[in-house]
Amino acid sequence: MIDRSLTLRLLSASTLALAFAQPAIAQDVDSSDTEATGAEQADNGALDVIVVTANRREENLQDVPVSAATISSDAVQNIFAAGGDTTALAGRVPGLFVESSNGRAAPRFYIRGLGNTDFDLAASQPVSVVMDDVVLENVTLKSFPIFDVERIEVLRGPQGTLFGRNTPAGIVKIDTVKPGDEFAVTGSASYGSFNSVSIDGGVTVPIVPGIASVRLSGLWQQRDNWVDNGFTGEEDAYGAYSDIAGRAQILITPTDRLSILGSYSVRDLDGTSTLFRANILGPGTNDLNENYDRDTVFYDAGAGNQAKYNAEIATGKVEYEADFATFTSITSFANSEGSSRGDIDGGFGASFLPFMGPGFIPFPSDTQDSITLDQFTQEVRIASPSGGTFEWQVGGFYFDSDFDVTTVGFDFPPSVTVNHTNESWAVFGQATTEVTEALKLTAGIRYTEDEKAFFVRDAADPQARSVSDERISWDVAAFYELSLDASVYARVASGFRAPTIQGRDVAFFAAPSIATSEKIMSYEAGFKSELFDRRVRFNLAGYYYTIDDPQFSAVGGADNLVQLVNADKGRGYGFEMDSAFQITPDFLITLGASWNDTKIQDENLAVGICAQCTVLDPIVNIAGTDRALVDGNPFPNAPEWIGDVSARYAIPVSSTGEIFAYTDWTYQGETSFFLYDSYEYVTDPQIEGGLRIGYAKFDGSLEVALFARNITDEDNVKGGIDFNNNTAFVNDPRVIGVSVRFDY
Repeated sequence: MIDRSLTLRLLSASTLALAFAQPAIAQDVDSSDTEATGAEQADNGALDVIVVTANRREENLQDVPVSAATISSDAVQNIFAAGGDTTALAGRVPGLFVESSNGRAAPRFYIRGLGNTDFDLAASQPVSVVMDDVVLENVTLKSFPIFDVERIEVLRGPQGTLFGRNTPAGIVKIDTVKPGDEFAVTGSASYGSFNSVSIDGGVTVPIVPGIASVRLSGLWQQRDNWVDNGFTGEEDAYGAYSDIAGRAQILITPTDRLSILGSYSVRDLDGTSTLFRANILGPGTNDLNENYDRDTVFYDAGAGNQAKYNAEIATGKVEYEADFATFTSITSFANSEGSSRGDIDGGFGASFLPFMGPGFIPFPSDTQDSITLDQFTQEVRIASPSGGTFEWQVGGFYFDSDFDVTTVGFDFPPSVTVNHTNESWAVFGQATTEVTEALKLTAGIRYTEDEKAFFVRDAADPQARSVSDERISWDVAAFYELSLDASVYARVASGFRAPTIQGRDVAFFAAPSIATSEKIMSYEAGFKSELFDRRVRFNLAGYYYTIDDPQFSAVGGADNLVQLVNADKGRGYGFEMDSAFQITPDFLITLGASWNDTKIQDENLAVGICAQCTVLDPIVNIAGTDRALVDGNPFPNAPEWIGDVSARYAIPVSSTGEIFAYTDWTYQGETSFFLYDSYEYVTDPQIEGGLRIGYAKFDGSLEVALFARNITDEDNVKGGIDFNNNTAFVNDPRVIGVSVRFDY
């Protein structure tokens, strides 16, 4: 086995050294990139065309019958300038929400209110993350750092036909920059508060022009400790991280018809896991109280709240373009291993000790979860040439994963290791026909078989479980051009999330739980337009979906359990709006908004409740334990409103450059953290914004700027731990710094 840590450091160091060295040969580029929106670029006073691959082909966003949005490479650099992790994508497009109670290691994605609040490393999610055509199924793979990207696409609604099971909510699709035929160097570096550093770069080097080329890229993010431990008196004890990632790609095109792309990516994370803060909410309100101090926690356990993870992803993609079709094969191996530990109660002491705080701590809690994961995927596709009146593609997909999750309690509970395996295969097809010059119809179908197995290692009772299912997913869409500038579409899609096994509670002497497949039917209609010589883009989509047997995770509660449950039904409806306005060639505004109403529909579903908070739902006693009836409640972590706005204004100061100001803001509406309703664990609306002021060359070759993230230093509660006390965790503080970017 190759030493991944050494390989990563060598790859990242060589990439960044090349990226920040002045190239001996710099290619002139015609770049009209602005950093404005993440999805928009000014070009002669018009908005650029947005390219998406929602149908596994490159297409104009305006011609695709699906609600989708993109985040460009410029916007990605803005978002992560202060060293942010994957959760920084939350709210960057309408309908998308991301959060984590596992620090930088295991994000949870939500689209249109559908997600999974389960904090366990074995958690299943209804939002799929696909990077360079490879599904990153496990939560620790989904946290792989985002760098050197061409674009990020967010496809909203079921995507089960082309992308498989576990996509009833949608997909976050990440495409990185690929090797090319010309020498190219890109890079960025930023330095800010708390000694926050974020450096990334990419170098493309043609080996044999037209035949072989390589691209090396790397990322280094780090921050110093900045949070004090008020219990021990130690200053600057928590908050640090070092996140290093690298990628090496080689593209070989021996003929005009054949291309072979090999990719190897590695990551090494060493940092602080989520900082839980005891009793900072309530009681009887969701306001932060006197126990809250952003710069201080009070820990008597957790061993520094350390999180350490490694990951590697190796992929081979082969494409052969015949006269009648293109053949594609994508083979990928991925693994992840690491652990995170935390002082879960967020305070010190317990009710039976002479000291405790902040607030009432019934009993201490200090646990560590770790994972060792292997994943293999294989996909083959045959697709007709693009641009004809009839386009088609067929393919097959195979998925296999095997991983162990170990839970260790320090004092309690004893160490327990459980094993999860998942094997799935599918065949699929899709066709699009041009009925008239204005009307196109698309239909797709996929057959999937999925099997999961679970057992407890080194136990007298292995508590083995297995589940399986087979399903047909399908979608039908119609797209009609009203004019050259406007179109409408309608789409009906089905999807499902495969059955799931959750075994973390074995560590707490409870049986594993099982949830059967959730099945979704989604109805969507939309309007897309580009007006005034493509100076205004306005896209609007409305949707309604129903779910049979939705999977939920009843996490926490006074018993501190993670139980999978199926509700009888669920439903959601709402809209998404994406727009951009090129006011002048130097002034660009983007605006996005989504409204989402979700509801649990099950009169008998009762879940565990918090130990100290104020529950507003009807309470029933089942087997001596109080439970809340959650019928009619919204889905957890499903903001009713999500909004984003950005603006960039520039003043030319020479024939080669301009002074610019850029700002971006996100809005998160009222959000409930858990299945039950309570005063404490429902947030009020939140905002967070950034600012960037600097100088940029017109050709995109250089930018120097001052920046600020969370510029108003908002204290936003992002999640809670409810079993022991009113514990919660918050967003990152304001970071102010300087940055440099270049592109040759």
